[in-house]
Formats: sequence, C-alpha cells, structure tokens
Amino acid sequence: MINYPLEPIALIHTPFKEKFATPRQPGLVPSVHAQIDFHPGFATPEAIRGLEGFSHLWLIFLFHQNWQKGWQPTVRPPRLGGKQRVGVYASRSPFRPNPVGLSAVKLLDIHVDKGNVSLLVEGADLIDETPILDIKPYIPYSDSIPEAQGGFAEKTPQATLKVEFTEVARQQLQQYLSEAPRLELMIREVLGLDPRPAYRRGTEDSQEYGVRFDNYEIRWKNFQEKLIVDSIEPVNQDLTAY
Repeated sequence: MINYPLEPIALIHTPFKEKFATPRQPGLVPSVHAQIDFHPGFATPEAIRGLEGFSHLWLIFLFHQNWQKGWQPTVRPPRLGGKQRVGVYASRSPFRPNPVGLSAVKLLDIHVDKGNVSLLVEGADLIDETPILDIKPYIPYSDSIPEAQGGFAEKTPQATLKVEFTEVARQQLQQYLSEAPRLELMIREVLGLDPRPAYRRGTEDSQEYGVRFDNYEIRWKNFQEKLIVDSIEPVNQDLTAY
C-alpha cells in the first residue's frame, strides 16, 4: 500500500481550548471568530489570490487529539442521545480510519503582512491550534444541495438553555468587555447549546461545570431550562478578543 504523507499548511486559533463545549458542527456559534495562520512555505500571497471573492470556505483539518487513538467501526452520535450506534461513515466522529474533518466557515478578512498570511473566519467548530490540511472555496451552485436528506441529523440544533449570570459573574464580565466585547454573546451562544453529555441534556443536576474558553475559566450550573454562570475568571493577562 502506498502512503500519502500530508503536511499541515496552517494552524487555526480559536477560543476553544478543550473538546468540552466546542460546538459539534460549524456555524452554530456565529459570534466566535477564529484566525488561520499559514505556516512558512505556505504563507505566500499568490496562494490566496482570488480568495477575497468568496464569502465562505471549506476547512479540511486534522483531528490531532485523536491521532493515535485509533478508529471504531461504530460510534454513538450525540444527536441520538449518545445511546444508539451508527457506522462511523454515517457520522462525523473524530475516531476515523483517517482522522480528517471538514468544516464550512465564513471568511471575514484576509491579512498579508511581511511574509505572514492569515485569514479571519466566523463559525468555526475547531479546538485551538487544530492543524489545517487544506482550504477550498465554498461554491454555492455545486456545494449547496437544498433537497439533501440529513438522516438522523435532519434538524438544525437550537440553543435549548436560557443563559443567566449571577451578580458576581456579571461584575466580572463587565471588567473584560473592553478587551473582549463579544464575550457575553459568545458565552450565551456556546453554553446555550448545552455542552453537557447528551444523556444529561434537558435535566437538572447539582454538578458544577467548568471550561477554559479563550483566556477565561467559566463555571456554571445547569437547571432544566436555564443555565446560570457563577464565575468568569481570567486564566492569564493575555486577553484575546476573537
């Protein structure tokens, strides 16, 4: 068998520092912006010539955190409550024979400066520093199929939880708005999707949850139809407003 080595062309930088609370599909959290930085050797303005004419892009990326974990012939998709199994090729599970993913994002801006090339995009569902293998333009006439059937994922996921903030969390949030003006909106969109395991969705539990989001540690509790953010603590002073 012939091996086909692939070399990442770029890294994407997102606020999602861990798998937990990262959107399961692209476009679900439009307030989140991400930056794609091309590696030396691929950071050439000629390679992105004409890209400004497209509103959306396909990102082909590597599930780098699953690289050595192997693959499974069947998986339990969250959309089925994590209880029913389907074939890996009928899912978007990262545990694949070739751990490669595909995401559609909106192109917001292109930066070229002194040998550095980067793209600003919206709606990414990738963990921070995910390797990008390739970028292709989204072409509506061929890539959009209105009559397509979505199987068990036919319906678009909707935010199921109303997100509220304690007085302490609200005061903390106000301190960071100058550096991260979209922080509140991003928290509402990310946590409103209820990032807990599928079997816990729609339930009330006493557990306190926490996640590293950008340069903040966010802690909250879930109730049946709402989520209350208890605290928003900076992890370090290098605040980044995506």
